Amino acid sequence: MKIFILAGGEGTRLRPYTYSKPKPMLEIKGIPILGHVIENIKRSGMTDIVMTVGYKHEQIILYFGDGKKFGVKIEYLIEKEKMNTAGSIIGHKNRIKDTFAVVMGDHITDIDLSDMLKHHKKNKAMTTIALYKNKIALEYGIADVKKGRVVGFSEKPVIEHLYNTAIYIFEPEIFDYIKEKDDFAKDVIPRLLAKKKNIQAYIFEGTWHDVGRVEDYEKFAGISSKGNKDRLN
Repeated sequence: MKIFILAGGEGTRLRPYTYSKPKPMLEIKGIPILGHVIENIKRSGMTDIVMTVGYKHEQIILYFGDGKKFGVKIEYLIEKEKMNTAGSIIGHKNRIKDTFAVVMGDHITDIDLSDMLKHHKKNKAMTTIALYKNKIALEYGIADVKKGRVVGFSEKPVIEHLYNTAIYIFEPEIFDYIKEKDDFAKDVIPRLLAKKKNIQAYIFEGTWHDVGRVEDYEKFAGISSKGNKDRLN
C-alpha cells in the first residue's frame, strides 16, 4: 500500500524553531520527526512512500533522498504554494489505482497501519479514519441541569474522547471528492458524510502525539526551561 506523508506545512506555531528548518525535520532523540514517522510505517511492513513537501523542502529531500538508505522508497510532491492536506496529494491522482493511506509528517505514533488496512478491507470502506481513544479526568464535579433543576451529579467524572489523528486510508474514489486546496477534515470528510459514503472508524489506544506547538516539541526534545526529559510515551 502506498503511504502519503504530508510534510509541507510551515510550522508557524513552532517558531522560532521552524525559522531555519521545516517542522518535520526537528529532531527528537537525534532523529527528525519524519524519521520516526518512517520507522513506524516500516514496522507496519510498508515501504512505498510519497512525501508532500513545501516549506524548506530542500532540507527534507537532501536528508531522505530516494529513501534507499532508510529501507523505503520515497517520491516527492513539491508544493509551490499552500495546498492544504487533501489538495497536496492531487498531483498523484492519475497514478493511484489501489487503496492508499495518508499520515502526517509531524506526529509521533505507534499505530499499526497493516491492522488498520485489514479493518478497512474487512468493512469494505471507502474511507477509514484512525481515532485515538483518550480519557480525561475532570477536576470538578459536573451537574446535569434541566429546566433549572439539578437532576444528576457526577463527582470528577472521566470523559472519554476519540481524537481524529489525521491518519486515513482511502480508496482511489476519494479523488472524486477532493478539490484544489481542500483540507481532509474541514472539506473532504464532511463532503463524504453528506453523500453517505462508508466511513469506518479505526480506534486505537497506544501512542499518538501531535508535535505541533513549542511546548510539545520542547517536552519531547528535552529542551524546555523546566528540563523535561526526552520521551515518546
